[in-house]
Amino acid sequence: MFNVFADINWLAVIASLLVFAVLGYVYFTFLVAKPYKVALGNQNRDMPAGGALLTAGPLLPNLIVVITSAVLLRALNVVTIGDAIAFGLIVGIGYLTAHTLTIALNPNFPRPFLYTILNAPYFLICILLTSIILTAWR
Repeated sequence: MFNVFADINWLAVIASLLVFAVLGYVYFTFLVAKPYKVALGNQNRDMPAGGALLTAGPLLPNLIVVITSAVLLRALNVVTIGDAIAFGLIVGIGYLTAHTLTIALNPNFPRPFLYTILNAPYFLICILLTSIILTAWR
């Protein structure tokens, strides 16, 4: 059932990874930059300039999410866009959003619910677009 690596369209994986990267840059740099600093308790300080870890670091975990999604979409034989959207919603809400809140519920996050509210749309949109791309571009 899970021997589907040969069936995965790796160009669709790269395209999906680019969605995570581009949307992440726009989302966190421009759309939610100020409230994100508040959620992290950093509203009164300048953040350090983004280095290689900040720029390239998210690519590996996002690649893992995309490849895992590709494997599951193939193993579950998701072939319609409607099913891809359902898959994206289940993974986006059930795993990514829930896990984001779990991470934020510790003393290092002064505003865990704000952090979750700011991060969840990014993850949900990315996984929905990823599910659609991987399904449409079989």
